[in-house]
Amino acid sequence: MANIPTPHIGAREGEIAEKVIMAGDPLRAKFMAETFLENPVQYNSVRGMLGYTGTYKGKRVSVQGHGMGIPSIGIYTYELYNFYGVKSIIRTGSAGAYHPDLQLGDVMIAIGACTDSNYAAQYNLPGTFSPTADFDMARAAVEKAEQMGIRYRVGNILSSDVFYGDDAERWKQWQKMGVMGVEMEAAALYMNASRSGNKALCICTVSDSLVTGEACSAEQRQTSFTNMMEIAFEII
Repeated sequence: MANIPTPHIGAREGEIAEKVIMAGDPLRAKFMAETFLENPVQYNSVRGMLGYTGTYKGKRVSVQGHGMGIPSIGIYTYELYNFYGVKSIIRTGSAGAYHPDLQLGDVMIAIGACTDSNYAAQYNLPGTFSPTADFDMARAAVEKAEQMGIRYRVGNILSSDVFYGDDAERWKQWQKMGVMGVEMEAAALYMNASRSGNKALCICTVSDSLVTGEACSAEQRQTSFTNMMEIAFEII
């Protein structure tokens, strides 16, 4: 294919599976590949954004880092969908909880993604686009979470462009609308999936709570959020 390797992904044709699990932290991607995949082969190290392909219970699966924020995941998922023939992507990420019932380590399954980003402006739509997950993938994630007996919540999340916001109380406006938490990437993933006619889902683990002020360590974020990882590998 003429477009590959890309400026961001060094893989050649056929080295990436049609099913990809992604993580913002490339070291989490490495952890998932080494923990869940059989015979993982590294296909990318460009910009330190590690990518691997192997098998999980007989399924060929790739694991790829995507970096932080909508512009970064926007690039990687666009290239995966449009240049590498990827059909479905699950983002596994960390998120801050807005909902008072969510605890550290709980899993959030994002059926929709609000955003304060201008990413959708490129499509010149005559209205507001609502980025949503693939329903079958979301349903499968719920069923797997039920089987595993883990705490989870399904709902809307916020994909924000801002980590250090000037208004420390602004999150409460999203909370009023029933948004269950905040991360920084799902909206672009869902838009790229919609535009390319493919599938996407974002599953997040609560790493901190805006309600209680609790937070996980960086090491916990990298290696201990295994429930969402298992869900992703089982349903991809």
